[in-house]
Amino acid sequence: MSSPDHAGVVFFDVDGTLVPGTSSSLHLAGFLGHRDELARAEDAYAAGELDNRQVSELDAAGWAGVSEERVSGWLDGLPLVAGIAEIAWCRRNGLAPVLATLAWSPVGGHLAGRFGFHAFGGPRLETAGGRFTGRVARHFDEYDKRDVALTQARELGLAPARCGAVGDSRSDLPLFASVGLSVAFNASAGARAAATVTVDDADLRSVLPALARMVSATGRRP
Repeated sequence: MSSPDHAGVVFFDVDGTLVPGTSSSLHLAGFLGHRDELARAEDAYAAGELDNRQVSELDAAGWAGVSEERVSGWLDGLPLVAGIAEIAWCRRNGLAPVLATLAWSPVGGHLAGRFGFHAFGGPRLETAGGRFTGRVARHFDEYDKRDVALTQARELGLAPARCGAVGDSRSDLPLFASVGLSVAFNASAGARAAATVTVDDADLRSVLPALARMVSATGRRP
């Protein structure tokens, strides 16, 4: 049985999608002091030369000793795609907006609270006494991203065919292959090849026509 409140779910990637032209980790690493090193590691991940675990451990080490409160302040300046407030459109039309991301959990929590995402998943940093230890508490790769997203859909009583995903890169490919609608938004060649729809625009509202067709397929009128 599907949820009476939700006709479907739309999973949104964060880095490169909601955070354009960079990543939330790079934004934070600029304050933490290891931005250049992390940028090289992220490029190596995109090229398939490093795995997610290696990049996460390198990044986490730079967080050692920093307070959770301080990071929260840095996230207020996170660069975001134009039109992100239209996440509200999803809720008005019966689609649960969910963050499906490899961004650290402070980022997911910040965006969920700020824009009203239904839920989020992602990797976690270890903390002790309100400060980060420099270690990873939970690793989270592109397959975890898919599996957690589909679990979240099942908890709402929704099959993968009733799910959509909006993303841009390698980390979105397993989820793209598992849902009914996949939107490659300002995406890499690999994501474009895997997606059912490709959208290039500086404003997130440009994906709404594809999502409206998803709503219509459920019998609702967007």
